Amino acid sequence: MTFELQHTDSASDARTGIITTDHGQIKTPIFMPVGTCGSVKGVHFEELRQQVKAQIILGNTYHLYLRPGLDTIKKAGGLHRFNTWDRPILTDSGGFQVFSLTGIRKLREEGCEFRSHIDGSKHIFTPENVMDTERIIGADIMMAFDECPPGQSDYQYAKDSLALTQRWLDRCIKRFNETEPLYGHHQALFPIVQGCTYKDLRREAAKFVADKGAEGNAIGGLAVGEPTEVMYEMIEVVNEILPKDRPRYLMGVGTPQNILEAIERGVDMFDCVMPTRNGRNAMLFTYHGTMNMRNKKWEQDFSPIDPEGCDIDRLHTKAYLHHLFKAQELLALQIASIHNLAFYLRLVSDAREHIENGDFVVWKKKVIEDLERRL
Repeated sequence: MTFELQHTDSASDARTGIITTDHGQIKTPIFMPVGTCGSVKGVHFEELRQQVKAQIILGNTYHLYLRPGLDTIKKAGGLHRFNTWDRPILTDSGGFQVFSLTGIRKLREEGCEFRSHIDGSKHIFTPENVMDTERIIGADIMMAFDECPPGQSDYQYAKDSLALTQRWLDRCIKRFNETEPLYGHHQALFPIVQGCTYKDLRREAAKFVADKGAEGNAIGGLAVGEPTEVMYEMIEVVNEILPKDRPRYLMGVGTPQNILEAIERGVDMFDCVMPTRNGRNAMLFTYHGTMNMRNKKWEQDFSPIDPEGCDIDRLHTKAYLHHLFKAQELLALQIASIHNLAFYLRLVSDAREHIENGDFVVWKKKVIEDLERRL
């Protein structure tokens, strides 16, 4: 995997680049739709390609490990062949899911023991077997196994948690270097910077990760309950240290406003379930503000869902989408999910264009003011 830095904004740390993988190129900044179980909820891959214009999607190690299971994925020839997505894929390590299983998991030096949310069966994730699992899934980018501590953790817990994550990272790198890809394409391993909201821990974590010389790096443990201004401050602290010639991935973030603020601070890659989850709950993001499609005001609004959006946005009216939600038709969830994902991809593409044109900061300020509206 390679990363070519193309443009840097003169008024901020925003930048554009190209990540090249064996499954194609990714123009950054980029948003990655979340495909938890090997699919993006409610959206066909053809729609992801043509309407959303997704360049890379995520798979979730925890969920794919449990269902369909590693034996099926390996026999299929990896996730790309199993789900027929022929562009890049990134897999998280499953750490966030495991650690969110409060009450049904036990954390220790070896790894994390947990019970399946499906049938209660007992499992353990270790740095070593997570690397093996991600090799079997076969994503172009693999994430290291870490602990994602609660956002409001006290200092001692955060310090101990970071130390464990760093020991686990060394074990991940060792196992990664001892193994080979299974399906003939290159896989990159991204370490994750943790440290909660403590500047000294974030600096320590960023230095530890930067020294590993990985092909890309991630920032984890944010957007988990801390104030947004604190999140932005942590991004600045970390990005002062992470190498500029490698892609930086902010995990699990966030709103369109969050994404633009993070781009301004030098982040290249994003993922979040918000566009599809909010879409399934009738909330649409637009450049003019957010729309709740269940509201009666749309009942006889026969204008396009978004005249500036994708083909599906221009084909269907607000009144029709309102009707689908009121009638609880599955098509409502599909149209709203496609719209929101297409908007997120358009947002980062437009950000890229304005970085190249040299007016990103001015454009971002105006866009954020508009995004705050409720229509």
